[in-house]
Amino acid sequence: MIKKSYSKTGRSCRVTFEIPPEVRAEKAHLCGTFNDWDRASHRMTRLKDGGFSLTISLKPGQEYAFRYLLDNQRWENDAAADAQQPNPFGGNNSVVRV
Repeated sequence: MIKKSYSKTGRSCRVTFEIPPEVRAEKAHLCGTFNDWDRASHRMTRLKDGGFSLTISLKPGQEYAFRYLLDNQRWENDAAADAQQPNPFGGNNSVVRV
C-alpha cells in the first residue's frame, strides 16, 4: 500500500510505503530511482504484524521507479503502485507518481 501526504506549500510529499506480512521476510529495503537503487540506504521498519513500513519525502511533479528488496535476495513489486514499467532485467518496476 502507498499513502501520499502533500505539504501545504506543495513542495514535498511524504510517501509511506507498506508491505503486508504475507511477504514473509526478515528484513526489507526500499530501492528506487530516488536513491540510485541503493540496497542499504532505505531500510524499512518491521511492524508487529510482520509487515514493513517506511515514509520518505519526494519531490512532487515526478514519477519514481521502485522495488522492495526482501532479505537481500528477493525483489518484489507493489501491487498498489500507480503503474508498472519494464526494467532492463526482463522484469517490471513499480512506479509511484507524486
